[in-house]
Amino acid sequence: MNTLIAIAGLGLICLIAEIFNLRKAIVPVTIIGLLAVLGLPYMNIPDAGTFNNMIIQDSYGKAFSMLFIVLAIFLIALSPDFHKEHKPKISDFVAIKLFLLAGAVAMVTFGNLAMFFLGIEVLSISLYVLAASEPKNIRSNEAGMKYFLMGAFASGIILFGIALIYGATGSFDTTEILNSAGANNFGMRENMPNWFFIGMVLLTIGLLFKIAAVPFHFWAPDVYEGSPALTTATMSTLAKIAAMAAFFKLMRSMNITVPGAYMTIISVISILSMTIGNLMALVQVNVKRMLAFSGISHAGFMLMVFFNPPAMASTLFYYAAAYALAGIAAFSVVLYVSSNTKDENIYSFNGLGKTKPFMAAVLTLAMLSMGGIPILSGFFAKFFLFTHVLRTEHIGIVIVAVVNSIISIGYYFKLILAMYGKEPTTEMQKVPVAYGVVAALSILLVIALGLYPSYLLDML
Repeated sequence: MNTLIAIAGLGLICLIAEIFNLRKAIVPVTIIGLLAVLGLPYMNIPDAGTFNNMIIQDSYGKAFSMLFIVLAIFLIALSPDFHKEHKPKISDFVAIKLFLLAGAVAMVTFGNLAMFFLGIEVLSISLYVLAASEPKNIRSNEAGMKYFLMGAFASGIILFGIALIYGATGSFDTTEILNSAGANNFGMRENMPNWFFIGMVLLTIGLLFKIAAVPFHFWAPDVYEGSPALTTATMSTLAKIAAMAAFFKLMRSMNITVPGAYMTIISVISILSMTIGNLMALVQVNVKRMLAFSGISHAGFMLMVFFNPPAMASTLFYYAAAYALAGIAAFSVVLYVSSNTKDENIYSFNGLGKTKPFMAAVLTLAMLSMGGIPILSGFFAKFFLFTHVLRTEHIGIVIVAVVNSIISIGYYFKLILAMYGKEPTTEMQKVPVAYGVVAALSILLVIALGLYPSYLLDML
């Protein structure tokens, strides 16, 4: 609870700082504050409490909260240069990202469905605002409206599912729900009302919307393309892995095992997400749209953790960290290129390897990590994931996943070939310090996690 209070307090400080015209101090103070929040779990500070088990202080919540804070630091560090034409509004953008972070933390530390829903709504509402944060840009307005409509439907479905689960068990507390379901779990309903299973299905559908898994993915490409690039980076990294982590925690905390019929559905969705995401990404010319379909395929990969939930928490954490950090590195380069060319198509990256070799190298490593090339962390994330799934004897889906990993190399290399195989078409300005620092730190973390994967795996 201390972490949540500190993050929300930082958001309020940002808004107050604007009143006193302390605009230049907002981002540095916020980053220092978030670094301090990272150390809160290791300080001897009495916790504010769990408030009747609303918040659970376990290793899963702490690990993901720390990852979210690191990602938020990178995203906030990119804000001043990205919003340089809207300096009077920098406090709003930073505060919204902090409130979004608070929602993400609530989504992985909840012990009660009310806190879970509160967290997902705080995160979603923040993203609606950020998606439509360029009122004079019709694409931003369209993205905000589409995201709001789809997000509102998903939230309504989630709320309906929570209501049905409450009706079946008489509690919002996940521990009590688990005890009520008992050894029967939601797949064997002899002693449980039928609407308990229906409630779990509705929760699943709502969260599949949030992680943009097929067939609930149709909003993602348009919203990613129309939103400001920094907002797209936030959706693609922090928001996506927060939803996936909450999904995993929700299913693991309320069920002892997952029934076969449910796993069949998850298998189909995982395969469709990987395949459709990769095939559609192959034909994209807009980089943000391409990364949207790439994110859909990665959602399919991450859904494979449901084949062995008791042993997969650390694997999901490692995969989420590898994917999100590579995404931050990639978007720091995309932000730089799009600010120079005012375009996000692949041809805007032509010759970047000759004009800005460092930024091109960062983007290349990020793409290779997402594609699963050794020795980067993206390779080990897929290796550990496939290894655990093979132990459950689901060989078919691993073969599909390996084939999709090979397909993904096609569109990642399309961008790499544009940077190194074609002549520059636009004169590039000097790389802003923040973009360069974030790109360097994030890609170094991607490499380091590939060399020392046990550091993250041992946290859970």
